[in-house]
Amino acid sequence: MGAGPDPRLSPPLGQGPGWAKLAEAVQAQVPPAEIETIYLFRPIKREGREWGTAVVTRTSPEGRLRVYTARYMLVVRGKERGQSKVEVEEVGLTPAQVLEQVLAAAAERTGEAEPPVAVSRAVWYEG
Repeated sequence: MGAGPDPRLSPPLGQGPGWAKLAEAVQAQVPPAEIETIYLFRPIKREGREWGTAVVTRTSPEGRLRVYTARYMLVVRGKERGQSKVEVEEVGLTPAQVLEQVLAAAAERTGEAEPPVAVSRAVWYEG
């Protein structure tokens, strides 16, 4: 009846408190204007905690992609609700086509039904 989204539904992929903390941590290491693509894995929710993973790419001077893995863990229930742990790590330098193969293989290895979703930096950052 009322306007607006159903509060029982999860926010869109890449949105919500855990992702916001992760976006802030990524911004501390990678200027948003230099981000090429953000690949978002579906978050996992278990035992009052939520885990999210993103792979962030940025073009290097050599024309390859610098690759960062960004992860968060957010307590979503209980006394410690709202506490989180976030990490961002530069993990490699690669051609774009190799990265896509690696991401698809990673999703397959972990049993994900689908590979991560590629989104623009506008999902987290304005401009």
